[in-house]
Amino acid sequence: MSPINPTFAAPAATPAAAPSATDRAALKKAAQGFEAIFVRQMLAAARSASLAGEDPIFGGQAQETFASMRDERFAEIAAQTGAFGLAKQLEAQFARLLPAAQPARKD
Repeated sequence: MSPINPTFAAPAATPAAAPSATDRAALKKAAQGFEAIFVRQMLAAARSASLAGEDPIFGGQAQETFASMRDERFAEIAAQTGAFGLAKQLEAQFARLLPAAQPARKD
């Protein structure tokens, strides 16, 4: 086996044209949607692992429905405001894969 050549460098990335505003907006919306789903799942898992247990007086289907709706709204707000930063990181990673905007044709 030959030793690994430490002088090997990855080819330099060529600067690519920026993606279109429509693609970028769709990517942002998708990333925020994913973050909202992720936060909602985290909240549901945290609620199911609660050490407090069930309260028979205030529990029930109505309480569960309200908690689910509250968690969903909190997750949407967290994703829109970037509270966790997951959507921003996803958007930055996937923006590199967007096709470049095509220049407007003049006929």
